[in-house]
Amino acid sequence: MNTQVQVELGERSYAVHIGPDLLSDLWALLQPHVRGSQIALISNPTVMALYGERVQAAFPETVQCDVFEMPDGEAYKSLEVYGQVMDFLMQRRHNRTTCVVALGGGVVGDLAGFVAATYQRGVDFVQIPTTLLAQVDSSVGGKTAVNHPAGKNMIGAFYQPRCVVIDTRVLESLPHREYLAGVAEVVKYGAITDVDFFADLESNVEALRARNLNYLATAIQRSVELKAQVVAADEREGGLRAILNFGHTFGHAIEQLSGYGVWLHGEAVSIGMVMAAQLCASMGLLTDSHAQRIRSLLDQAGLPVNLVEAGSNERLQVDEFIEVMAMDKKAVDGQIRLVLLDRLGHAVVTSDYDPNLLHHVVEQHL
Repeated sequence: MNTQVQVELGERSYAVHIGPDLLSDLWALLQPHVRGSQIALISNPTVMALYGERVQAAFPETVQCDVFEMPDGEAYKSLEVYGQVMDFLMQRRHNRTTCVVALGGGVVGDLAGFVAATYQRGVDFVQIPTTLLAQVDSSVGGKTAVNHPAGKNMIGAFYQPRCVVIDTRVLESLPHREYLAGVAEVVKYGAITDVDFFADLESNVEALRARNLNYLATAIQRSVELKAQVVAADEREGGLRAILNFGHTFGHAIEQLSGYGVWLHGEAVSIGMVMAAQLCASMGLLTDSHAQRIRSLLDQAGLPVNLVEAGSNERLQVDEFIEVMAMDKKAVDGQIRLVLLDRLGHAVVTSDYDPNLLHHVVEQHL
């Protein structure tokens, strides 16, 4: 069964299509968003080997489809690869009516979106996310970026896609570790906005872990609905949208200090959510039992909840870790602003916390 979630942003509103085998009907979904006769398909070799031929076959012969394959991995979401894509588009004479199609996970989507936002001051853009993490998080909401050595996603733009096509069937080919990394973002939505959804995930954690497509479709749709609501209320992260970064300030520091690629984004966010929940409990914002529910659900889902327990080979330094957290985009004048829970299912963004408690919680988890 195919469903559709609308992201309401006035003239920039768009549909998120969710269902199995949507790649089989791809051109019907994309045609309204291809204004010219050019498509720039950005992907990576792994995804192209699985779905590239099928996606390209969906386009009519009258459309010029040029494919750019970027290397696979977070390390390649860089200004260098961004520049290579720009050279590629210019060499093939893509004009302002071209449509950039991102076929891949969050790395591909983020970089392709930034390309679309900046090529000739902005061209049309479509997301076809192929990982669970990208389907429920990065493909929806218009955040595009590349990384900088000093911080993750520090160079980018808010730029909405024309539509998002989520084919749940592609998740069957996703490596188990990458699939579980996406589950972290699904858990996040329940923790920050919907306690009933969180409880539903607890009840169906085995189905979620086992990739039951029927339950997955439900979980993906609810995750997208929740994100769409937040994005519609605060497109450019002036306030409310920052709650979507629950666990991310900790997680980004883990990714950066460990070296991009050592931990998948969702794995780092999972540990980050446990750290944030523990800080909330230490501050008296969250009960110990609710903090434990977050840790337990992530653990039962097969995600790491502590760097040491997960077998990290390198002990990170607490002071350096907190220093990297201060580089987070939510920080103001060097003051770390954290997304915390004042109850399960409700998040707040605050800089009102005890730095000593933060130091203690970070130390416990490194």
